[in-house]
This record gives sequence, structure tokens and C-alpha cells, in this order.
Amino acid sequence: QVFETVAKKYDVMNDSMTLGIHRVWKDILMHKMNPCPGTLLLDVAGGTGDIAFRFINYVRSVRQRQLQRKLKNHQNLSWQEIFESYQKDKFNSLGDSQVVVCDINREMLKVGKQKAQHLGYSEGLSWVLGNAEELPFDDDKFDVYTIAFGIRNVTRIDLALQEAYRVLKPGGRFLCLEFSRVSNPLLSRLYDLYSFQVIPVLGEVIAGDWKSYQYLVESIRQFPPQEELKAMIEDAGFFKVDYENLNFGIVAIHSGFKL
Repeated sequence: QVFETVAKKYDVMNDSMTLGIHRVWKDILMHKMNPCPGTLLLDVAGGTGDIAFRFINYVRSVRQRQLQRKLKNHQNLSWQEIFESYQKDKFNSLGDSQVVVCDINREMLKVGKQKAQHLGYSEGLSWVLGNAEELPFDDDKFDVYTIAFGIRNVTRIDLALQEAYRVLKPGGRFLCLEFSRVSNPLLSRLYDLYSFQVIPVLGEVIAGDWKSYQYLVESIRQFPPQEELKAMIEDAGFFKVDYENLNFGIVAIHSGFKL
């Protein structure tokens, strides 16, 4: 219900609450993933499409660079051969990459689909209504699993992590971007002040919804800190689990592999 209420104002509120820095955090997540053409990505709780669109852009740019290198290596080709090669590769700009966005909330998916249509994303993109704790996908299916600012909202984090492990192929990667625990005591106090005094007010002014953003702040404080979440990811079966703090731990990116 919280997300049905805020779906239409979700992007505006993200920009307002983080002063736009959430976009940088998501870009860092994508660079950490570094997907190559042919990657099959599952983005869970990604209804608004932020990670999916970044993934498509990233893979397209990798494909473009590959095409340019290929053409450079064939300097003796005729103009016609270069044109035909370019046209053929242009129509497969994602190199068989695909991203599946899975979200439990219809309204969030609806917003994401509208954004995709408006921004011109259609190739290699699909939308599925589903629960992170019981994913509607076969075992060993995806190369990468991402969940950005979503795992905090699942009822059973351990079940969501087990499902992430199940649907990843052997060698597949788990990436989680989430609000975390601030390491600097002074910054932590300022952050608490901002979170509890400012964010609910922004929610009321921009989205007409104080309660949902009060919940948001409280859910961040109740979420396991970095080391605890790392242990939970390892308990789900993942190897080489580590995390990177961003902005002194306001958010962290956790990474692990199914080996």
C-alpha cells in the first residue's frame, strides 16, 4: 500500500530526498556490474526501471565500442561492406542482452512501463509481477541479480536471498544497493536529524503522504548494518561476498557470487 500511494511521485521524491545523488549511486552499481553483451539480468523491486534503463544504456555503449573496434580492424573493407556490417550490428544493439524487471507492486510496474514508453526503451526489456520471496522463475536462469533500495522492504530477507541464489546461474552475481549504517558519529547524528525531521515533511509537501516517508526512514534504521547483511548473504550460499560503502555508509553496495 505504501508503494501504491507513492508510485507516481517516487522519482521526484528520490531526487528531493537525496538531492539527486541516488542517480550517482545507481550509476556506480552499474559500473560495478560492468555487464557485457549477452548478459541476462533480473532486477527485483525495480518497478520504476531505473536500473533496467541504465543496464540497456551501458550494454548499448559497450556494443557500440565493439562495433567501432571491429570496423577499425577491417580498414580494407568496401564502403558497402562496412555499411552492411554496421546495419546488421545496429539492429542487435544489445547483443542478445535482456533485463527482466520483477516487482510485487502493480502501480510501480505501471509507472516503469510508462517511463520506458516515454523514453523509447522496448528492446530486451520485460516486466513481471512477482514476489522477491517467491520468484516466478526457473532455477539457474540469470547471469546477474540486482535489487536496489528494495531488499529493505521484503518481509523475510533470508528468503529473498535464497531466491536470488536459486535463480542465478552458477557463476552468476548478486548485487544489492541499499541504505545502510553511517560510520561517522557526527554525520550519523546530522543524518538522523535530516531523516526524521525533513524527509517526512518532504513526503507531505511533494507526495501528500507523511506516513509512507515516516515508514521509509524507520525501515532504514531497522535494516541490518553492513557486516550483518554480509553474513546473511553468505548464509544464503554466496561466495566472495563484500561491500562498498558510499557517502560514509549512507548506502552500501553488497556483492556476492554463486559458485
